[in-house]
Amino acid sequence: GVYPMPAGAVKAQIDAIGADFAIAAVKTGMLFDAEIIAETAAGIRKHGWRNLVVDPVMIAKGGATLLQDEALEAMRTLLLPLAEVITPNIPEAEMLSGMKIHEAADRKRVAEQILAFGAKAVVIKGGHADNPLIAEDYCLDRNGESFVLRSARIHTQQTHGTGCTFSAALTAELAKGEALPEALVTAKRFIQAALSHQLHIGAGHGPTNHAAYRYFAAEGDVQFVQ
Repeated sequence: GVYPMPAGAVKAQIDAIGADFAIAAVKTGMLFDAEIIAETAAGIRKHGWRNLVVDPVMIAKGGATLLQDEALEAMRTLLLPLAEVITPNIPEAEMLSGMKIHEAADRKRVAEQILAFGAKAVVIKGGHADNPLIAEDYCLDRNGESFVLRSARIHTQQTHGTGCTFSAALTAELAKGEALPEALVTAKRFIQAALSHQLHIGAGHGPTNHAAYRYFAAEGDVQFVQ
């Protein structure tokens, strides 16, 4: 079930954080509707927050749409112009761009369309691609620089929160002052460890293991390909 908060409560939370902390980086997740997105974007501008990572949570594991139709345009026009980087998976990138990704070569034109909305960089995550052996994330920035992060695909049901885990790790690295490429490599290593060392909680899509990176960071190669 989805139970959205009142937009006024979101504003109050943002203002409470803004008044109490020096914020080094910000990550957004599922924002549900246009009003919440508008309040979020207004709060980010008001407090002058930088290093915004937009994780555009739009589609549930089962395929259900989590974002209202009018919210999509609000995200494009209000939130993406503030973003340091946006981290859609393939279905989310297709929804944002209005274009389809049929093969690896399509990622560049989809990324370019998403960047046209104002974000500084986009990372199209490869978890939904068909390759059974490799998980490949494609990054493009507004200067036209691109690279790929490549790792072995891990076949597991323990995938609940995979995208959120990746974007949170990325946000933490940006908060520490890391440049985007280095921050992305660390985030990729973090999620590889979290997926490789499984918790097996519950019978369905179990959660990723956030503690694993502390102990197993050296495991699992991540290739940086330009």
